[in-house]
Amino acid sequence: MNERALSRVAELLESAETAGVLTGAGVSTASGIPSFRGDDGIWGAEFDPQDFHRRRFERDPAGFWSDRLDLHDAMRPDGVEPNAAHRALATLEDTGVLNGVVTQNTDGLHQDAGSERVIELHGNAERVACEDCGRRSDAADARRRAADGELPPTCECGGVLKPDVVLFGEQLPQKALHDARDLAERSDAFLAVGSSLTVDPAASLPATAARDGSLVVVNLEEMRADDRADVVLRADVTDALPAIAERVHEA
Repeated sequence: MNERALSRVAELLESAETAGVLTGAGVSTASGIPSFRGDDGIWGAEFDPQDFHRRRFERDPAGFWSDRLDLHDAMRPDGVEPNAAHRALATLEDTGVLNGVVTQNTDGLHQDAGSERVIELHGNAERVACEDCGRRSDAADARRRAADGELPPTCECGGVLKPDVVLFGEQLPQKALHDARDLAERSDAFLAVGSSLTVDPAASLPATAARDGSLVVVNLEEMRADDRADVVLRADVTDALPAIAERVHEA
């Protein structure tokens, strides 16, 4: 890694009054979670995205949940834990350098690592929400009941439970989107980490941040925000983020 670039990123974060980060699939794949898109993505190769469309959930909730169990097994292998990138971001927040994490991921690993302000653009697969009363609860219990034959699993009120994620055909939660844009606009330093930035509106956040602040890109491959970035780190996120956190700590 470029030592000068790492030090520059640390300086930007240290001097920023407000700092934020956007994380994508590249942060989760380092923990063994497969990506949805790309050459190795599960969409198309193993699962049909239309099976997880809002219309399918409404038309056939039992079949939807049966397929959802298979999807969960593929997306969340046993033993998955936060990696060094998750922990570094949690450390930066704990020390007061980072003001929040915006994530496209639904695995909850940022919270597991200790991050407290996590803006989930696509929801959280470890929760379910009742379609009738809106109550949210742990998805593990709903998955257990579905695996035991309760298809679809239901709430205490009798309403059908839905994974608390954004399905195809649904809009992103407006509060999460508002909070993400607000953080990007206010950030003096903003990191785009492990995201291909091909899916809007998340893909627009780095450009929003770059208007009045400094943008840092951390990714192994080229990203469409590279030309707007003040610093580009072409590195593994599990190496780069801990190195940045260490330099911030030394400063």
